[in-house]
Amino acid sequence: MAGRSARVRIVGGKHRGRSLAAPAGRDTRPTTDRTRQAIFNILAHADWAPDLDGAAVVDAFCGTGALGLEAMSRGAAWCGFLDIGRPALDAVRANLAALAEAGNALVLRADATRPPPAPRACTLAFLDPPYGQGLAPRALDGLLKAGWLADEALAVVEVADRDPLPLPDGIVQVDERRYGDTRVAFLTVRRTA
Repeated sequence: MAGRSARVRIVGGKHRGRSLAAPAGRDTRPTTDRTRQAIFNILAHADWAPDLDGAAVVDAFCGTGALGLEAMSRGAAWCGFLDIGRPALDAVRANLAALAEAGNALVLRADATRPPPAPRACTLAFLDPPYGQGLAPRALDGLLKAGWLADEALAVVEVADRDPLPLPDGIVQVDERRYGDTRVAFLTVRRTA
């Protein structure tokens, strides 16, 4: 997205201040450091947020991997990174290697709207799809059906402020915040029996 800097760094935890590689060009729109800090402040204090310590996380539409790497820096034990872009996945692999976290991650070239079966259920998911394409609801449904989201998992979804966000069955919204032109929805999995 025009106007966003490609310079990205970890803002908290054991890797705080470390710069992350980002693919050249405008195909990747990293979450700004300020928005990422706000998201993780909410996750640290909300009673509905899962504990990051030892958590399994999925970062869908991962781009640079900044959200998943931030979670790992703050105590998550494992993260699955999903994206369809090779340059983005190359950046994620480089970032994992630079942070010595490659052994705690799985990097997959995969469409988050039709992901492969999950190797493990995650308690936290980040979705930052391209704006204006209606991908977030389809990805939530796909991740749920493929077993990526555990019962009571929290999904943090970024969409453009004006983009609709219809929720698939089994997912409910618990909070929402706005940061500039970005809306961040906090959603939880509530499957019915």
